[in-house]
Amino acid sequence: MCFSVINENIILFSLPTVQCLEMTTKRKIIGRLVPCRCFRGEEEVISVLDYSHCSLQQVPKEIFSFERTLEELYLDANQIEELPKQLFNCQALKKLSMPDNDLSNLPTTIASLVNLKELDISKNGIQEFPDNIKCCKCLSVVEASVNPIAKLPDGFTQLLNLTQLFLNDAFLEYLPANFGRLSKLRILELRENHLKTMPNLKELWLDNNSLQTIPGSIGKLRQLRYLDLAKNRIESLDADISGCESLEDLLLSSNMLQQLPDTIGKLKKLTTLKVDDNQLTSLPNTIGSLSLLEEFDCSCNELESLPPTIGYLHSLRTFAADENFLTELPREIGNCRNVTVMSLRSNKIEFLPDEIGQMTKLRVLNLSDNRLKNLPFTFTKLKDLAALWLSDNQSKALIPLQTEAHPETKQRVLTNYMFPQQPRAYLGS
Repeated sequence: MCFSVINENIILFSLPTVQCLEMTTKRKIIGRLVPCRCFRGEEEVISVLDYSHCSLQQVPKEIFSFERTLEELYLDANQIEELPKQLFNCQALKKLSMPDNDLSNLPTTIASLVNLKELDISKNGIQEFPDNIKCCKCLSVVEASVNPIAKLPDGFTQLLNLTQLFLNDAFLEYLPANFGRLSKLRILELRENHLKTMPNLKELWLDNNSLQTIPGSIGKLRQLRYLDLAKNRIESLDADISGCESLEDLLLSSNMLQQLPDTIGKLKKLTTLKVDDNQLTSLPNTIGSLSLLEEFDCSCNELESLPPTIGYLHSLRTFAADENFLTELPREIGNCRNVTVMSLRSNKIEFLPDEIGQMTKLRVLNLSDNRLKNLPFTFTKLKDLAALWLSDNQSKALIPLQTEAHPETKQRVLTNYMFPQQPRAYLGS
C-alpha cells in the first residue's frame, strides 16, 4: 500500500512491516518508511533504519535492499536470536545497535563490517567475541555489558581506534595481555565482573569485583586520572601507586585496607581521596603532601588519631571521618581554612582545639555521637555555620549556644542542654 508525504517534494512511501505502525519520533518515522518500488525517478538512498521495539524475531529482509547505503541500524529491544549472513553485506554500516535481544553469539562474518564505528550488543546472551573482530578497524565504541562474556580474544587488542569500552556485569576474569595497546581508550567500565588482574589505561572503573591486591605495575599508568577500586577485597595498596602521577580521583571505599603507603603523598594532582569503610588504624604523615586535595573521606575505619600534617591540606573543602575512634583533633586542623563541610560523627572526641575557630568557611559541622562536654569559645568566629549537629535526634540544624565558665580552667566555653554528650550506648537510658 502506497501513500504520499508532502514536504518540499512529493515522495511515495510504503511500510516495510506491519509491526512498525506505532511511530513516536521523527527519526523512527523516517527510518521505518521505505521508498515504494513503484517510484523510480531517483535512486533510493536510505542511511538510517530503526526497528526498535517491534517485537521482531528475526532481522527484516527489507533491510538488505539498502545494503549499499545503510549506515545506521537500530534493532533494540526485540526477540532476535541470530543475525543472518546478509546483514554483514551492509558494508557501509557505521552503527549497529541491537541491545536487549536474545542473541547467543556474534557471527564471524562481523569481520565484513570494516566501516563499523559503534556496536551495541548489551543485554543479550553472547558468550564471546569472535577473534576476527579485529578486522573492524574503525570500531571506536563497544557496549557489551550484561552478557556472559568470560574472556576477550587477543584480536580485540588490535582495535586500535577504540575509545570507549563498556563490559559491566559480565563474567570476565582477566583481560588480554596486550590490552595496553589500546592507546586511544579513554573510558573503560568493568563493573560487576570477576577480575583478578588489572588492565592498563586512563580511566579505570574496577569497583565491585574480587580484587585482593593491586600489582605494582599499576604505577606504569602515568596518564591515569580516575581510578575506582571500591567494593573489592583489597588488603594493601602497592607503594608503586605513586607512579600514577596524573591521578586526580582515587576511590578505595569498602575494601580491607589496613594501611596506606607513604608514597601516596606523591600523588600531587589528587583532588578526591575516598578510603572509607576499610580497616585503617592510622594515616601516613605524607597525606599532608596532597596540596590539591579537595575531598577526603576516611570514615568507618579504626583511626584513633589524625596526623598533624592534615593541616597542610589547604585546598580541602569536604572532610569526613565518621565512625572511627578519634578522641581529639590535632590543633593543625585549624589551618584547613577552606573546609565548608566537616563530619566527625560517632567518634570518642572529648574536646575540640581552639584552632577550629580558624575554619571560618565552615557551613556544616556534624559532631553527633561523641563525648564532648562543651565547645571552645572560638566557635563564635564561625559566622557562616548553618548547621551544627550535636545529636541524631536534633530537631533544628543549628541550635543556640550559651557562654559559660569551665568549672576547672575558668575559661569561657560554649554549651547548651545537649552537653555533656554521652556514648551512644547510654543515650536514651
